Amino acid sequence: MKLNSDLGESFGIWQLGQDDKLMPHIDMANIACGFHAGDAHVINQTLLLAKQYKTEVGAHPSYPDKLGFGRRSMLCSKQEIIELIHYQVAALDGMAKNQGINITYVKPHGALYNDMMSDDTVCDAIFEAISSYHSPLKLMLLATPKQQSYREKAKASGIELIFEAFSDRRYTESGYLMSRKDPQALLNKNEIIQQAKSLIDSGVVICDSGAKISIQADSLCVHGDNEQAINVIKELRRLCHN
Repeated sequence: MKLNSDLGESFGIWQLGQDDKLMPHIDMANIACGFHAGDAHVINQTLLLAKQYKTEVGAHPSYPDKLGFGRRSMLCSKQEIIELIHYQVAALDGMAKNQGINITYVKPHGALYNDMMSDDTVCDAIFEAISSYHSPLKLMLLATPKQQSYREKAKASGIELIFEAFSDRRYTESGYLMSRKDPQALLNKNEIIQQAKSLIDSGVVICDSGAKISIQADSLCVHGDNEQAINVIKELRRLCHN
């Protein structure tokens, strides 16, 4: 299973995450495109780091919400969502090509990601944005018990999906992530390793109620702003590549 992380989420003198500690151990870097975090310098430095470690690069677009770090939903039309994704992907794509890097996929960020999973209108807009981009891109989204419907939608749109699970976030019985507003949303070191092992070995996650949920994931996400996850990144890589 491939290990992915959301990176390049600093801005100006404001620093978030520890990209230099994560990049050597992950397979896929989801790089912020400037709408929730990231700027020209941060994007360029993150791309150079990915190139150094031969890490696959994907775009991590969001709603235009720097103040809220892209974690607030915005009322955007379908066309607006398509355009804001194209704008951000094209910016990262252009900078990546300047470094001899090709981006291969898109993973929406924060509220845009959550809305994609809960709102058919937003989901349709994102699928159309990916399918209408000038070069082929895959779409990364949450692996849930209902993912067959997304496979059918992707087939109709002519795009390929990457289903991800989360090593450091607690799940609810619905198969979705617990809100970050809940103090139990982030797992500790031992819980991260236990959840990763369960997802990799048996495709099962134990949710907040104790119930077991079966999901099929292609990639495992670890967050750079979670110090607990950084402390176990080497072990996570070993589990994913075992």
